[in-house]
Amino acid sequence: MVSRIAVLSAMIVGLGAAEAQAARSAHLSEALTPSANLSHADDIVLAQMQDVEIYFDGHGNRVILDAYTGEIIAVQPPRRAVNRQEQRRMLRERQWREDERYYLDDPEDMARLRRDQLDQRRYPEAPVDGPYYDERQFPPAPNGAYPDEQAYPDGGLGSEPQIVTREPVERRPLDGQIEPSVPPPAAEPTLPRATIEPPAAFAAREEVAAIQVLMDRAGASPGVIDGRFGSNVDKALEAYRQLTGENLKSTDSEAIKAALAASGGDPFVDYTITPEDAAGPFVAAIPADYGEKAQLPHMSYTSVTEMLAERFHMDEAYLKALNPEANFSRPGTIIRVANVGKAVTAKVHRIVADKSLKQVFAYDEGGKLVAAYPATIGSTDTPSPTGQHAVSRVALNPNYTYNPKLNFKQGNNDRILTIPPGPNGPVGSVWIALDKPTYGIHGTPDPSKIGKTESHGCVRLTNWDAQELAKLVSPGVMVEFTQ
Repeated sequence: MVSRIAVLSAMIVGLGAAEAQAARSAHLSEALTPSANLSHADDIVLAQMQDVEIYFDGHGNRVILDAYTGEIIAVQPPRRAVNRQEQRRMLRERQWREDERYYLDDPEDMARLRRDQLDQRRYPEAPVDGPYYDERQFPPAPNGAYPDEQAYPDGGLGSEPQIVTREPVERRPLDGQIEPSVPPPAAEPTLPRATIEPPAAFAAREEVAAIQVLMDRAGASPGVIDGRFGSNVDKALEAYRQLTGENLKSTDSEAIKAALAASGGDPFVDYTITPEDAAGPFVAAIPADYGEKAQLPHMSYTSVTEMLAERFHMDEAYLKALNPEANFSRPGTIIRVANVGKAVTAKVHRIVADKSLKQVFAYDEGGKLVAAYPATIGSTDTPSPTGQHAVSRVALNPNYTYNPKLNFKQGNNDRILTIPPGPNGPVGSVWIALDKPTYGIHGTPDPSKIGKTESHGCVRLTNWDAQELAKLVSPGVMVEFTQ
């Protein structure tokens, strides 16, 4: 219902029937005239001869009704005066919002941001002469000052403060039965610990690991197979589309099963630990300090699980979670491992290291993608090279020479050190040197961090991806660094 209705009609405003009829006829005649003035969008032209009634609703709209039938002829919103100054201000603020994009790594953008922050029109200073009051709830005092406790003891709301009392809360026992309210105990009892501990890979899922296995088989490496979705899986799915032409979705379980069956069968297989696996050699631990690394005889694996995890392209914690009862140090133990399939064999003629995607793409002579790997490329302190650089040599299981004057500074080491070879060395088990000194593509002792951390300017892959790529390239292959 309309809150307020002002009824105006030709009879109410004092017009006689003849005068009203003449006025309506004149209005209609004007409306039917081709030269009628319709410049205002809010003007309403009535093309009828009956009496009309005009109502004003609670929002200020004019509602025009047929006086005899009660039908609504038109609804006219209130005409508002155009405030040109306010229009200009709104347009200026809209333009500011569109321009208010600053890139923190761009010096010119940062200088523009500082200039804009000093512009009082864009960032006016907050008032400091008193607190803010909402005048709809706290009307100003008669003298124009802000309300205070003396002038408005009730806060300007016109009501006395009330004291709210709360009823005591009834405590409900665990069995669901309601008991009468009792005072709370002095100390809350602690809940018993869970008798079943959650698995180490609580968020890991075998269906996700199956997708990772499928990607690995196709040459679209997902990095470590850990049963978890992430950016490496997303990048692998896109590379898989480029490699196979199939638009595979991670939610299409039937298509994934069919692709697995066509590419090598089940994503997991049984493997029996051999005496050679259990024999090693292993080292007790890998120190973080390069000076201590240089004292070790080799940079081998620290356990059977670490060795087998890399062999089957898996995260070590996920391998253990799949085989919670297995004794990995005992030969003859049967464990479940990822069924990763065969390595890529097509020769590579060009490599693209995409810094923004954190991914390495390998192409054959015809420009076709043959493999893609997640990568860690450069860092803020030691950025990777730019432009194009050629592969100069390939070294498998290399030593690593640390030179603080040429490389980064590690700990307190200020002299040249030679770190022995091994998969846990600083460059892993592979070094693909570039023609730019101290830069190359190499492996890593921390495969689970690939694509998620920074390197010291080089291109870091998992050991198994670096080993595969090393067999596909030769000196002279160009490596292009792109953003």
